[in-house]
Amino acid sequence: MHLTAPATARRTEPRSPARDADGMAVASFILGLLGLLVLNVFLGPVAIVLAAVALWRGTTRRGRAYLGLTLGVADLVVLLIAMEISNTVSWSL
Repeated sequence: MHLTAPATARRTEPRSPARDADGMAVASFILGLLGLLVLNVFLGPVAIVLAAVALWRGTTRRGRAYLGLTLGVADLVVLLIAMEISNTVSWSL
């Protein structure tokens, strides 16, 4: 005997664009914050792009998206300052 779930239980709800944009805004904030500590050359631009896309898609979490955008730019500024201080192309903690 084969037991299967009802057909209604197997269907998944499609994700709404607003929900995706909200997730991007939160991810942008987290990656921007994390980028201040490690991998800022990579995480900064990713945070900036995610924030821009979230804002473009009309996220309801505009504050988080703007914070992610600001932190992404701050990641790159921290990298530039550290490179200037150490007179190198890279830096480490």
